[in-house]
Amino acid sequence: MSTTDDETPFDAYREDVDRPLWRLFREYAPGRLGWFSVGMVANFVARMASLVPPLLLGVAIDALFTEPDSAAFELPLVPDAWLPTEQLDQFWFTIVAIAVAFVLVAVFTWIYGVAANLFAHDVMHTVRVDSFRKMQRLDMSFFDEKQTGEVMAVLNNDTQNLERFLDNAVMNSARLVVMVGGIAAVLCYLNWQLAVVTLVAVPAMVLFTLWFMRVAEPRYVRQRSAVARLNTRLENAIAGMGLTKATSSEDHELDRVRESSLNLFRRTMDVLKLSYLYRPGMELLAGIAFAATFLVGGLWLTTDTAPGPLTGTLSVGDFVVFLMLTQRIVDPLAEVSNIVDQYENAKASSERIFGLMDIPVHVDDPDDPADLEPVEGHVAYENVTFSYADSEVRATAHETETAFDETVIEDVSFEAEPGETVALVGPTGAGKSTLVKLLLRLYDVQEGSVRIDGHDVRDVSLSELRSSVGYVSQDTFLFDGTIADNVRYGQFDASDEAVREAAKAAQAHEFVTELPDGYETRVGERGVKLSGGQRQRIAIARAVLADPDVLLLDEATSAVDTKTEALIQESIDRLTEGRTTLAIAHRLSTIKNADEILVLEDGRVVERGTHEELLDDGGRYATLWNAQAGTVDEALDALADGGQ
Repeated sequence: MSTTDDETPFDAYREDVDRPLWRLFREYAPGRLGWFSVGMVANFVARMASLVPPLLLGVAIDALFTEPDSAAFELPLVPDAWLPTEQLDQFWFTIVAIAVAFVLVAVFTWIYGVAANLFAHDVMHTVRVDSFRKMQRLDMSFFDEKQTGEVMAVLNNDTQNLERFLDNAVMNSARLVVMVGGIAAVLCYLNWQLAVVTLVAVPAMVLFTLWFMRVAEPRYVRQRSAVARLNTRLENAIAGMGLTKATSSEDHELDRVRESSLNLFRRTMDVLKLSYLYRPGMELLAGIAFAATFLVGGLWLTTDTAPGPLTGTLSVGDFVVFLMLTQRIVDPLAEVSNIVDQYENAKASSERIFGLMDIPVHVDDPDDPADLEPVEGHVAYENVTFSYADSEVRATAHETETAFDETVIEDVSFEAEPGETVALVGPTGAGKSTLVKLLLRLYDVQEGSVRIDGHDVRDVSLSELRSSVGYVSQDTFLFDGTIADNVRYGQFDASDEAVREAAKAAQAHEFVTELPDGYETRVGERGVKLSGGQRQRIAIARAVLADPDVLLLDEATSAVDTKTEALIQESIDRLTEGRTTLAIAHRLSTIKNADEILVLEDGRVVERGTHEELLDDGGRYATLWNAQAGTVDEALDALADGGQ
């Protein structure tokens, strides 16, 4: 299904997530229920203790001040034998009991805060790690079309929303239930008739809340999508800052960021305008309940007669308790708006998180993987056909239409015996890089098979396969760390001496030692502090250190000058000696000694043979060779004749 402008690539999967917050508790609460229970109990004790001072004050007013001769000093759930009988003792008992109640509120509120945060932050940490682990398992097709900002929004913003919900909304909901229930119980105990007047607004608040939740939910979903799109826009703008400056396109990028930010502003205001309506509405209903309590209770006391259909008597102390507790009920009920805000935000975020976790993984380990070790290095492509549009991930009903609908590889077959080098050449977009990635199972073929030592790569474990195959990409990636860290990436236990030897083999040792901090020089994000040629030599050193059984070189010298290329080529020749190698090259001089050269066009092999054989044939390869050798006129004539 296609997505609209307001949807992110996660939305299609989000739609299938059933009861996301219940799923959150079902999957992540077990094992953490201890802290959750401690928080709940502490919250209950703190809230109950907070009801004691006004209740004691009301009893003391009647027993000690307004009706000292007729009112009894009684407390609910407390045996009379435990209470003092003398007025002075009752006075001091009241003071001490109120002080103890406040201490209990403070202590148990602290316990509740610590326990609630331990529970919430532990869940947030685990969800973030699980989401990242799932993201690592996703097929490369996912990363071809999902953008970094959207993934960052899931791993960071959405998990933080869950933490705020678990820490604040859940515990505040428990506080609300305890406070409203406790206050209602106390008021009914004191005077059930006046309690009906006080609590009559509660059903209206419930209905108002249900309406708010129904209207707010789609607005929160749109707001989360707007956050993801803004993150993506900022990520792209920062990553492409060099191009922006070089082309004087600052105003263009500013307009695009402004548009995304304005979209988020509008979506946020849609949420806030509804919240600004909801919270005052709740406070109005709570205020009406307070005013009705004051009106009815005040008339009851001033006229000394129960107003309307009410009967019985009302003491001054009970009236004071009603006023104090009615005011206490305003805050937790008004807090419902924040609870609903956090609930809807967390619901939208959890749908996105579980939407990510539910994306199917097709390039995965087989149930019973074949044993690949020891690897001899026989590689075979048998009638391989591949299309991004037809890959299993894109074939699900959730996938959006893309521009990747054409077949990239079509019916390609070749073999590389152990120790041989097979070179792939051809124009950009011919499918060369995709072809070598199929050996790593970054993608899976739709037709045919890719085999290593007779094993279909789909029948062996990914870790065993990829640890046996070294890959040097034309798009060299370095992590923000030291040069030594980047060389030993994947071989994390390698010694410093092994790192240096690998760098020497890749012709990188000389320039590294000239840097101020040598191998401890930090390369910056994506290796921006190094030149393209330096980054590529670090990547080659990484492959040297890994010492793979099969080597994939995707234009490994594309970012270096001629002099450096010659040096690197010497190291590559030593690296490929006795090792099965698939090499992609635009510079044909680097692969002229290959055992077999395949010329690809539009995903098909159109020529194959050794360097000498292909030159003798006078076809496309010969045309490319002559062009690179400098015989431009001959190349143009050959091209005019169809390359034959």
